[in-house]
Amino acid sequence: MTNLTEKRLNEIKENFKNFNIAVIGDMMLDGYLWGDVKRISPEAPVPIVEIDNEFFRFGGAANVALNISKLGCNAIPIGVIGDDRNGNIFKELLHNENMNSELLINDSSRATTTKTRVISSDQQIVRIDKESKQRISNEIEEQLFTSLKLNIENIDGIILEDYNKGVLSASLIESIITLANEKEKIVTVDPKFDNFFSYKNATVFKPNLKETEDAFGVKLNSKKEIENIGFKLLEKINCKYLLLTLGADGMAIFEKDKEIKLIPTKARKVLDVSGAGDTVISTLTISLLAGASISEATCFANYAGGLVCAEAGVVPIEFDKLFNHLLSEIK
Repeated sequence: MTNLTEKRLNEIKENFKNFNIAVIGDMMLDGYLWGDVKRISPEAPVPIVEIDNEFFRFGGAANVALNISKLGCNAIPIGVIGDDRNGNIFKELLHNENMNSELLINDSSRATTTKTRVISSDQQIVRIDKESKQRISNEIEEQLFTSLKLNIENIDGIILEDYNKGVLSASLIESIITLANEKEKIVTVDPKFDNFFSYKNATVFKPNLKETEDAFGVKLNSKKEIENIGFKLLEKINCKYLLLTLGADGMAIFEKDKEIKLIPTKARKVLDVSGAGDTVISTLTISLLAGASISEATCFANYAGGLVCAEAGVVPIEFDKLFNHLLSEIK
């Protein structure tokens, strides 16, 4: 594990808590309807699901905020939700997790992004998405940026979490990163296809392999091709670090004037990869704030991602679990 000693691990662990981290992007709600299928509908050849249980969890950028909170830091969600029932549920979940909703904007013109899964016998029957992918208005964009600007002195780091739902426009991205660099705040990025090349001058840019292939319109079939495209992307984005996630092949770190560094995956068994990327960006950001090098931070994030992949469903990483496993790995 990147030659990490117990002493060094404890140094980072001691610095790991109490950072204020703004999570800016697409706030989402995951809904679950669990029930039994006992018959087929007489109206159409579809199963009738008799619902026994309904519950909601954070999705998208909100799940990143939850991971930050579970790791002992203060998450500050900045984004947009609808003025609707699911928006109220979202704020109630924030309250239950002791997270602040003051910098969220209620937009009556759009629905709270909600993905509802109907499940029977551990099998997903259908997923119902309720969302708007329209870009937010200039007025709301300005409100989001003003909220960040007014609070920037009390913020240690910023995560930009994009799911292509209309919150992170090219202009907002540029304004946020410019402000962050002026105030010497680290800014880490989890991008999607839209505005992929707009995140110039970020501290860490963390796409996955497919997103990178889609952005360049290529298929990467070898380690050499991955290396070439990684350094090309590093130059184009002009970020301090490029962290390319490679699925089962782990992660690759790119840094100017240095050789590529490969970090193998730490997943013991893979039950569900849902939410693993959220865990990785959260752990990485806190690790960097705690004084870890990019290699150390990537190892921590890789390890955290592997731990949540061994769990069914979207499960955040927790502080004690992460460091207990890291310590056992060293010993």
